[in-house]
Amino acid sequence: MKNYVTLLFLLLATGLLAQPKFSAQVLDDKVEIGYGLAIGDVDGDKKPDILMADKKQFVWYRNGDWKRFVLVENLTASDNVCIAARDIDGDGRVEVAVGGQWNPGETSDTTKSGSVHYLIRPADPTTQWLPVKLHHEPTVHRMRWAQVAPGRFQLIVVPLHGRGNKDGMGHGVRIFSYEKPSDPKLPWKMQLIDSSMHLTHNLELVQNGKSERLYIGGKEGLKVFDFNGKRWTAAPDPWPIRDDSFGEIRIGGGKEGKIIAGIQAMHGTMLAVYDASMKRNVIAEGFGQGHALAVNHVTDDPKTVQIVAGWREPDTAGEVGIKIFVPENNSYNKWNSQWIDDNGMACEDLQLADLDGDGRLDIIASGRSSHNLKIYWNRK
Repeated sequence: MKNYVTLLFLLLATGLLAQPKFSAQVLDDKVEIGYGLAIGDVDGDKKPDILMADKKQFVWYRNGDWKRFVLVENLTASDNVCIAARDIDGDGRVEVAVGGQWNPGETSDTTKSGSVHYLIRPADPTTQWLPVKLHHEPTVHRMRWAQVAPGRFQLIVVPLHGRGNKDGMGHGVRIFSYEKPSDPKLPWKMQLIDSSMHLTHNLELVQNGKSERLYIGGKEGLKVFDFNGKRWTAAPDPWPIRDDSFGEIRIGGGKEGKIIAGIQAMHGTMLAVYDASMKRNVIAEGFGQGHALAVNHVTDDPKTVQIVAGWREPDTAGEVGIKIFVPENNSYNKWNSQWIDDNGMACEDLQLADLDGDGRLDIIASGRSSHNLKIYWNRK
């Protein structure tokens, strides 16, 4: 009995009992690239569906039978690259915006690089949607719907480069917000949020009172913006992290306060965690183009959050995949890792969502060279 108690204590101390179990389900094995994922209720049945930006199609998969439907296809000459989905009008169904004409080598010509479209929902969402072309910068790369006040949302669009940039040098990245009019075919109200960063890669939104705080990660570090009721402005501490390059950036909170998780540098090899004091702790190295990241309560432990990270090219051991990182304590200074997918997912993007309503977050991931879309059901 004494040995059993000692073993139990050691397991608890190392976080091994908190390790979740996942069961993989392949939804699609013919994905071309799987550039980006979004989660939301498309058809109004109160169940979250999966939306994906693939090479030439924007598609969604219906929760339950997981049947695949095309939102729009062949929208631009070059590849699609990003998708944003969120219920912004309170009707229980997501509004969808998309980005395409992915041509990162062309930073000047807007006819050859970048696109932003809003998709008008048809009466039957399983049929194709009507795209409305909006203003765009070259190299449009990421987008999210952000809450700026109760019941009010804006689309945030982040290009990869500034206009005319070469090798991350030159003009800053022009990050715009778009506010949808009652008729989406009319001109959208736009505001320039920032143009000080060079080579941005991803963004994060965190609730901040009645609005959401915007974090942008890129070459120079992490920059933060707040909405003041009229426009986006730099936060009181606009650069919590300087000179540490970010590819992916995600933020979560635990008992001891928030952590910032980042894949460094851009398309990088390291997973780093910053605590509330901005102390940096590298918890994994050797990724092959780290490109997907999430932070949330994946295990049953309410005191901590966990990190899910994926990479799309072979790591130092020659494998692609996804791992979950579980902290040993609520100080986040020691971590254990566990495979979610060992060499079966060349991860381009991933999301967390409770797809089956059991109160546990599942992992949804799209694979680039593995050409697949999977759900990893959380079976704790």
